Amino acid sequence: MLAAMSTADLRSSPQAPPASRERGDACPGSLRLHTADDGALARIRVPGGVLTVRQARTLAEASARLGDGELHLTSRGNVQVRGLGAGCGGELAALLDTAGLLPSPGHERVRNIVASPLSGLDGRGRLDVRPWLTALDTALCASEPARALSGRFLFALDDGRGDVAGLDADVTLRAAADGGAELGLGSAGEALLVSVEDAPRAALAAAETFLQTVRATGTGVWRVDELPRAHGSFIDLVGRRLAGDGIGHERCVRDAGRTDGPAPGAVGAGLSAHVPFGRLAAPQWRELTDAAVGEMRLTPWRGVVLPTPRADVDASLGRLAAAGLVTDPSSPWVRVGACIGRPGCGRSRADVQADATEARAALAPGGLPLYWSGCERRCGHPRGDRIDVVAAPEGGYLLSTAVTGQEPRTITLDHPSRLATALAAITA
Repeated sequence: MLAAMSTADLRSSPQAPPASRERGDACPGSLRLHTADDGALARIRVPGGVLTVRQARTLAEASARLGDGELHLTSRGNVQVRGLGAGCGGELAALLDTAGLLPSPGHERVRNIVASPLSGLDGRGRLDVRPWLTALDTALCASEPARALSGRFLFALDDGRGDVAGLDADVTLRAAADGGAELGLGSAGEALLVSVEDAPRAALAAAETFLQTVRATGTGVWRVDELPRAHGSFIDLVGRRLAGDGIGHERCVRDAGRTDGPAPGAVGAGLSAHVPFGRLAAPQWRELTDAAVGEMRLTPWRGVVLPTPRADVDASLGRLAAAGLVTDPSSPWVRVGACIGRPGCGRSRADVQADATEARAALAPGGLPLYWSGCERRCGHPRGDRIDVVAAPEGGYLLSTAVTGQEPRTITLDHPSRLATALAAITA
């Protein structure tokens, strides 16, 4: 049965900033594991999504030896290993450390940096953000105050094309048209224009200013957009910090970002593959590492970009497709996402990945992406316009539109097999 209902509990507009955080940040990491219904979970931060082939193979070894054998990509280009047994934390840490994936144990949960995955590969960005990535990660790991950042605090490095500038990062660097760099803070419409050379140092200064502001306000918040507005303008505080550090800057209007990543297929001097639900079995991961030349780039859209010689692209795409990865931009999989659902999560009301798989054939070309969630938390949901498909307490699902500038519409869906009818009704 399809029926209209209240959308109050499913609105996707930003929530009002909370006054405080009453509990500590429990975000998992490589050293702080999270207990799930399918075993312990480790989240390995991969700044910029960049892995050497050696590091990628170490992650596969860790999952095969200690976990469920799969590797799970997150919406921040990080990697999760699930199904970990009790008491394996030390062995996991040793493996990661040997591969260079734990450069600073005290900072391992705060190395949350996304970067334009095609930067330097397709000639469309204004600059290659790799120097920013290296400099920011090095400075972050050397900063004693930065250890106090939440595991949810996010940096974004955008080469000017706008792809990661729309991901709601706390601190965003975006290459500007005039050769400088926009320093964006949360979702503020203004930015600070700094030089390309000063950009990584300015980003870290903004993060440290955030921590000082949190202490001054006593709120304990985790994200820039949660700072109370009554305590002055955060951008002014950052500007004063930059001036004190000798970093020249000026205010500017911030360019709007996008929320879409690279389409599957050939991309400049490389290739792009989408990973359904971000889940990679061992043979799929092996195909990716075999096709990679030097490195892999994990994307915030649960995909992988591989720098690949042009002569090898077609053959590599064929092997990846045969392994079950998505290399066709017209595939319905590109528009389907889901949280882990049952049986991995005790909060989930449904096996959302199985239901989403069954229903994907109902997706016509074009249209909004769908994100399936086992509960109202909608863990890992993408930014941007979409349709949320949330398991309902009484069974079935609630479909709710999340479109910028439009009031949400919600209907009920009693079974995934009726998705086509539901989509026609909610988008009419």
